[in-house]
Amino acid sequence: MRIGMLTGGGDAPGLNAAIRAVVRAAHEAGHRTSGIRNGWAGALEGRIDELLPRDVRGILPLGGTVLGTSRTNPLKEADGLQRAMGQLTSHGIDAVVAMGGDDTLSIATALHETGYPVVGVPKTIDNDLSATDFCIGFDTAVGIVAEALDRLHTTASAHHRVMVVEVMGRDVGWVATMGGLAGGAIGGVGVGPIGRSGGRGRNGGDGPMYDGAYTVSYGLSQSVRRCAIHSSRQRVYASDPARSCWFAICRLRASSCSTRSS
Repeated sequence: MRIGMLTGGGDAPGLNAAIRAVVRAAHEAGHRTSGIRNGWAGALEGRIDELLPRDVRGILPLGGTVLGTSRTNPLKEADGLQRAMGQLTSHGIDAVVAMGGDDTLSIATALHETGYPVVGVPKTIDNDLSATDFCIGFDTAVGIVAEALDRLHTTASAHHRVMVVEVMGRDVGWVATMGGLAGGAIGGVGVGPIGRSGGRGRNGGDGPMYDGAYTVSYGLSQSVRRCAIHSSRQRVYASDPARSCWFAICRLRASSCSTRSS
């Protein structure tokens, strides 16, 4: 069997380790592997090369992805999925390992529904894929947030101010919540939706749609009581309550800290 692998969407720490693991495990089991360059764009263009164990030697500690990536979506092109399948078949690819987030894996799902063997590897720092505890890249994102908050201790204390740290997170608040907690969040942390508006959840899921920023109160010093952290997106969905309804409320008390602007 020849296994083709691709990485789509944004790059994230851990992708090269996953590529290396697939190649090594496949060859140990007697299979062959090919790398599909630049995500699904490579599948459309036929940019598929042999990938041997020696090709993945030394990539374990590297960031990014040695296969390259793109946000190309064959489902948005005329006969895109059929063209991609044609290229995969012509290169002798018997199965595909797709590493990516919501967009990349939605294409993998469509390919699977045609009967093509597919394995999806969840990769997104947002950690917003259902039935997945920890996606590739999430742990590093949380660590970076915690490190950034640690560095704000002295500056916030010196200026006697509350600082707001904005982080990524797409439609969920996992990075904000877990990053804040890892950075020493105290008090004011809760779980539940803020505000309510009509709409549909991601992936067409039923259920109400909620609007509201994610924040985590963060203890700095006696002079500055709280530091807020929130996600860059303002929308969460109830169709996946295990992930969508996490947020933390930052309670700022004007009497206990200065809120002068920079």
